[in-house]
Amino acid sequence: MSEDNIIGEEQIMESEESLVVEEKVIIDVNFIRDTWEKIREEMRKAVVGMDNVIEVLFIGLLSEGHILLEGPPGIAKTYAAQNFAHTLGLRFKRVQMTPDLLPADIIGTMVFDPKELKFRFKRGPIFTNILLVDEINRAPPKTQSALLEAMEERQITVEGVTYPLPKPFIVLATQNPIEMEGTYPLPEAQVSRFMLYLKIGYPSPEDELKIIRLKNKTLERINVNTVVSGRTIIEMQKVVQRDIRVDDKIMRYIRDIVVACRRDARVLLGCSPRASIALLMASKAYAAMQGRDFVIPDDVKHVTMPALRHRIILKPEIELSGVTSDDIVLTILKAIPVPG
Repeated sequence: MSEDNIIGEEQIMESEESLVVEEKVIIDVNFIRDTWEKIREEMRKAVVGMDNVIEVLFIGLLSEGHILLEGPPGIAKTYAAQNFAHTLGLRFKRVQMTPDLLPADIIGTMVFDPKELKFRFKRGPIFTNILLVDEINRAPPKTQSALLEAMEERQITVEGVTYPLPKPFIVLATQNPIEMEGTYPLPEAQVSRFMLYLKIGYPSPEDELKIIRLKNKTLERINVNTVVSGRTIIEMQKVVQRDIRVDDKIMRYIRDIVVACRRDARVLLGCSPRASIALLMASKAYAAMQGRDFVIPDDVKHVTMPALRHRIILKPEIELSGVTSDDIVLTILKAIPVPG
């Protein structure tokens, strides 16, 4: 078995002791809830004031969705992603996007092997479990598009040959909202490939003081413990997909929210059915994190903003008036009747 076909050799060749422990564990919603609480506690050792980021990362992982993080530089987006991958026992790779980056720098390229006198495929950093694409809007459109097949199909194609990506696989992308020089804004079609879009601000004064106190003790990287393995994560994903029940009233509620985003007079382009699916899967993941095997309206409300805000394009005159897509989503959530 190739190390890149499932979850990486370090996850496949686990110790016998860890395998015995995992065989005795029943992976259900209670296990997912307990795992989430352990991950959150571990992450708090190294990352201060980013509980919402950690939560969205875990929701995306459970629902097999990609995540776009937007925030100013220096607020620990990359640091949080690295520690998150470590708590999961997954392989992590980071790609710093630059204007001269080529698609081959991400997916890999064909190189000539002088010993065998033939070309072979050299895998790029995309062959990992968690890929952090730092400042994605700095890469040219051609390089950005290299991620599309990987994000949608979990595979890449080079010279007509298709290579499956490891499992689990998610893309975490970051972008800087304030610096526009030398950047290439993501096309709307590509932004829609991200299941969740989270806007991150500066920490509160209290959290800022905690960061200073933490770094006053040591400037070295704080190591977090590994909580689960890649194999267990795949099983948790199956539980979310298979065992979390969604009542027909909840499905209609999700539909009504998405349709309202299309029909709002201030919207030029509304949410597609992909948004409905994203809202459904994120709601199921969040319900499992609460230890429930069914979705309630509050679960849908909780994930609506990160699931829909990036899928709404406002009319130019509305955007110039200061209205944002967040305002549209909030208005719609207040207007749509909550199912009993």
